[in-house]
Amino acid sequence: MPHSYGYRARTRHMFAKQFKHHGQVQVSRYLRPYHSGDIVDIVADSGEQKGMPHKYYQGRTGVVYGVFPRAVGVLIYKTVGNRKIEKRVNLRIEHIRHSKCRDDFLTRVKANAAAKRAAKEKGENANLKRQPAQPLEAHTISLVKNLPTTLVPQAYDTYI
Repeated sequence: MPHSYGYRARTRHMFAKQFKHHGQVQVSRYLRPYHSGDIVDIVADSGEQKGMPHKYYQGRTGVVYGVFPRAVGVLIYKTVGNRKIEKRVNLRIEHIRHSKCRDDFLTRVKANAAAKRAAKEKGENANLKRQPAQPLEAHTISLVKNLPTTLVPQAYDTYI
């Protein structure tokens, strides 16, 4: 057989749906609001073939630059050689979902704001810098009720 170089060549598993998730697109996908500036992940849903992204964009994260009746425009930077080219991709909303890449950052911002407010009420400075994980504190182990045991390999037996 001749080799295929088509638009969706070598995407047999990439665009396949998961086990027991076949069929039409969930209605909840259509009800999610998207706005300019939102960070979204591109994950193609093979239940809807229209407005499907090229295989290069599968799993990429971009920023919404425009919202249209059935689709959104997503801005992505594609690495070509030694430079990054700005690509504007129009995708139907079935093929995108809100990214969770900023969730940890946003929760940390809210926690820092609450800590600042609490410190200001007490009249002290709040240290909000993240600290790396410190080594465990030094401690000694008592041998009074914790006698050491010797481990030996089990003897090999055949019960045939």
